[in-house]
Amino acid sequence: MTYFYNMGEISLQDAINQFLQKSRLKSGIQALRIEDVWEEVMGKTVAKYTDKIQIINATLFITTTVAPLKNELLYQKEKIIERVNEALGEKTIREVVIK
Repeated sequence: MTYFYNMGEISLQDAINQFLQKSRLKSGIQALRIEDVWEEVMGKTVAKYTDKIQIINATLFITTTVAPLKNELLYQKEKIIERVNEALGEKTIREVVIK
Protein backbone atom coordinates (compact mmCIF):
# COMPACT_ATOMS: atom_id res chain seq x y z
CA MET A 1 0.00 0.00 0.00
CA THR A 2 1.46 3.37 -1.02
CA TYR A 3 0.40 6.85 -0.01
CA PHE A 4 1.33 10.19 -1.50
CA TYR A 5 3.25 12.49 0.81
CA ASN A 6 4.98 15.71 -0.17
CA MET A 7 4.48 14.96 -3.85
CA GLY A 8 6.26 11.61 -3.62
CA GLU A 9 5.34 8.04 -2.86
CA ILE A 10 6.20 6.42 0.46
CA SER A 11 5.01 3.31 2.24
CA LEU A 12 2.59 3.43 5.14
CA GLN A 13 5.39 2.29 7.48
CA ASP A 14 7.61 5.16 6.31
CA ALA A 15 4.75 7.63 6.80
CA ILE A 16 4.19 6.34 10.35
CA ASN A 17 7.93 6.51 11.09
CA GLN A 18 8.07 10.11 9.84
CA PHE A 19 5.08 10.97 12.01
CA LEU A 20 6.66 9.37 15.08
CA GLN A 21 9.95 11.20 14.50
CA LYS A 22 8.07 14.48 14.82
CA SER A 23 5.68 13.54 17.62
CA ARG A 24 5.89 13.00 21.35
CA LEU A 25 4.46 9.51 20.96
CA LYS A 26 7.87 8.22 19.89
CA SER A 27 9.38 8.29 23.37
CA GLY A 28 6.34 6.51 24.81
CA ILE A 29 6.53 3.78 22.20
CA GLN A 30 10.26 3.30 22.78
CA ALA A 31 9.61 3.12 26.53
CA LEU A 32 7.21 0.24 25.93
CA ARG A 33 9.55 -1.52 23.51
CA ILE A 34 12.41 -1.65 26.02
CA GLU A 35 10.53 -4.23 28.06
CA ASP A 36 10.16 -6.39 24.95
CA VAL A 37 13.84 -6.25 23.97
CA TRP A 38 15.50 -6.28 27.42
CA GLU A 39 15.78 -10.09 27.70
CA GLU A 40 16.97 -10.34 24.10
CA VAL A 41 19.62 -7.66 24.70
CA MET A 42 20.89 -8.69 28.14
CA GLY A 43 19.97 -12.36 28.44
CA LYS A 44 17.49 -14.32 30.54
CA THR A 45 19.43 -14.19 33.82
CA VAL A 46 19.79 -10.40 33.83
CA ALA A 47 16.17 -9.95 32.76
CA LYS A 48 15.00 -12.32 35.52
CA TYR A 49 16.68 -10.25 38.23
CA THR A 50 15.77 -6.84 36.81
CA ASP A 51 12.90 -5.51 38.91
CA LYS A 52 12.04 -2.55 36.72
CA ILE A 53 13.28 -1.03 33.48
CA GLN A 54 12.08 2.19 31.92
CA ILE A 55 13.10 4.96 29.55
CA ILE A 56 12.52 8.55 30.59
CA ASN A 57 13.65 11.05 27.99
CA ALA A 58 16.97 9.57 26.78
CA THR A 59 17.83 7.84 30.06
CA LEU A 60 17.42 4.13 30.71
CA PHE A 61 16.60 3.42 34.36
CA ILE A 62 17.34 -0.12 35.55
CA THR A 63 16.20 -1.24 39.01
CA THR A 64 17.49 -4.38 40.72
CA THR A 65 17.90 -5.50 44.33
CA VAL A 66 20.69 -7.94 43.46
CA ALA A 67 23.97 -6.23 44.45
CA PRO A 68 26.31 -8.29 42.22
CA LEU A 69 24.07 -7.62 39.21
CA LYS A 70 23.95 -3.92 40.05
CA ASN A 71 27.77 -3.82 40.07
CA GLU A 72 28.02 -5.72 36.80
CA LEU A 73 25.53 -3.37 35.12
CA LEU A 74 27.48 -0.35 36.37
CA TYR A 75 30.58 -1.63 34.55
CA GLN A 76 28.60 -2.31 31.38
CA LYS A 77 26.82 1.03 30.95
CA GLU A 78 28.37 1.85 27.56
CA LYS A 79 27.72 -1.64 26.25
CA ILE A 80 24.10 -1.47 27.49
CA ILE A 81 23.57 1.84 25.67
CA GLU A 82 25.03 0.38 22.49
CA ARG A 83 23.01 -2.85 22.64
CA VAL A 84 19.69 -1.22 23.53
CA ASN A 85 20.05 1.42 20.81
CA GLU A 86 20.87 -1.29 18.30
CA ALA A 87 17.84 -3.35 19.36
CA LEU A 88 15.55 -0.32 19.15
CA GLY A 89 16.98 0.64 15.77
CA GLU A 90 18.06 4.16 16.71
CA LYS A 91 20.01 6.16 19.27
CA THR A 92 17.25 6.39 21.86
CA ILE A 93 19.39 5.96 24.99
CA ARG A 94 22.18 8.37 25.96
CA GLU A 95 22.54 7.52 29.64
CA VAL A 96 21.97 4.59 31.99
CA VAL A 97 21.03 4.89 35.68
CA ILE A 98 21.13 1.80 37.86
CA LYS A 99 19.12 1.86 41.08
